Amino acid sequence: MAPDSPGPIPGPEPPPSTPGGAPTAAPAQAGAPRKGLILATLCIALFVAMLDNVVVSNALPSIDRDLDAGVSGLQWVMEGYSLVFAALLLTGGTLGDRYGRRRVFLIGLGVFTAGSIACALAGSLPALIAGRAIQGVGGALLLPGSMSIIRHVFTDERERARAIGIWSGVSGAGLALGPAIGGPLVDAFGWASVFWINVPVGVAGILVGSWVLPEFAERRGRFDLPGLLLGVPAVGALVFALIEGPAQGWTSTRVLGAAALAAVALIAFVGVELRVAQPMLDLGFLRDRVIGAAIWGGFAVSFGMFGALFFLGLYMQDVLGYTPTRAGFASLPSTLAIIIAAPISGQLAGRIGPRVPLVTGLTLCGVALGGLSFYGKDASYLEFFWVLPFLGAGMGLCFTPISVAVMSRVEPARAGMASAVTNTARELGGVVGIAALGAVLTGRLSSRLTELLADERVPADDARRIVDASTSGGGGGIGHLGAAPAPVREAATTAFMDGLHLALWTGSAMLLGSAVLVACLMRDRPEIVVGDAVGSPAKVAA
Repeated sequence: MAPDSPGPIPGPEPPPSTPGGAPTAAPAQAGAPRKGLILATLCIALFVAMLDNVVVSNALPSIDRDLDAGVSGLQWVMEGYSLVFAALLLTGGTLGDRYGRRRVFLIGLGVFTAGSIACALAGSLPALIAGRAIQGVGGALLLPGSMSIIRHVFTDERERARAIGIWSGVSGAGLALGPAIGGPLVDAFGWASVFWINVPVGVAGILVGSWVLPEFAERRGRFDLPGLLLGVPAVGALVFALIEGPAQGWTSTRVLGAAALAAVALIAFVGVELRVAQPMLDLGFLRDRVIGAAIWGGFAVSFGMFGALFFLGLYMQDVLGYTPTRAGFASLPSTLAIIIAAPISGQLAGRIGPRVPLVTGLTLCGVALGGLSFYGKDASYLEFFWVLPFLGAGMGLCFTPISVAVMSRVEPARAGMASAVTNTARELGGVVGIAALGAVLTGRLSSRLTELLADERVPADDARRIVDASTSGGGGGIGHLGAAPAPVREAATTAFMDGLHLALWTGSAMLLGSAVLVACLMRDRPEIVVGDAVGSPAKVAA
């Protein structure tokens, strides 16, 4: 057995039950062809959900023109999905554990498809943002169920690791292919097309999933309503504060109020979860150092990579002058590397455990971000091309062992909850990464641009307006200075590159430090405390 994947924590496991509480027989083991069809169904649905995280980015200018959205409105078109998605992930995992993973997965896919139709038909900005929120609800319901179904269907440890590798590769490919797919679609068919493409896939997934997906459920007494009422605002308010902080300022009333609500709700949530008999989040499993290291690894890779990739797009378009379509195609080497690395990572995790591929992936990501900082405003694509496969390979190596480490150390009855916690950490890592690295970039951009404009003898009032325009949207405003005098554009580009390099170094340090931390925490198998099948604490050796 793999040294870092000792298999599920022992403990009694009662048979699944129907939503009415009556026990049902455990589903029969699926044969290899049926397992392949199950995995394909889960992967296709996941691909669309992940694709929608980023595919909208290339449609934003068209949405702005048609709906008069403005910068703030466009921000919420992008982040309304992430806010609801992150806030409800834990709830989605718990509902699947309680009422059936197949049922909740299919409901989530249906809700996501309905939200896509609402977005495509939206004739106003509020309607579009509402549709994005509906998509977020659907994504939060289907994602934890997807992983927990894999946990039940693929019972052999190595087979499960390979399946998770394929699943993770599809997830990463969806994120990486978003810009490459979105640009041509918008150019050819308009912005609504990035939502219409979800509909046939969603309908097909519901039909096939209703036929091939097995049902697993574990009814456990009362639903943790207090946990739901506290957990959703805790995560939602935190994500809201991180989204609005760079745009409105970290000391604004709305941001400080959301942060305070998040802190109070989180403290109350932890207190409730420690006391209720059947908690939404079993805090006991977080005491396992391998699980904790895996969750931190997921947070760290999202922090460094999604934050950096967000600004890499700005670099290509605002500094190097790439079109959205060209910038999307320029990222394809990283996409290909993800698709290749994720299944390999699954095989490695199944044979030697998740520690080596996860540490290697974090290290590659850190090295790639550091390498990207050596290139400036005059770099050609061929010069920094080598960085992109490293970025993709690093991400591909990380995704699978994170899931393998967590899924192999929790009992099947808690698979949905464990998957939800892991994916919540990843989602928060991306939001925090964009906010934190954006703050680093913006702070450096502002101070450096002020110095350069002073050297050019630009009047103070004009300089302040230029700095404000350049730092709008977390440092992405230099693309709006096309009509400015050449010295001003040159100063803004120079300042942006200084800020970008500092942000890349920050992300690189975060990833490399996390690689060391994960290597230390996954070094052995500590004794942990988890809940048994009926929720009471039970001390076991990992």
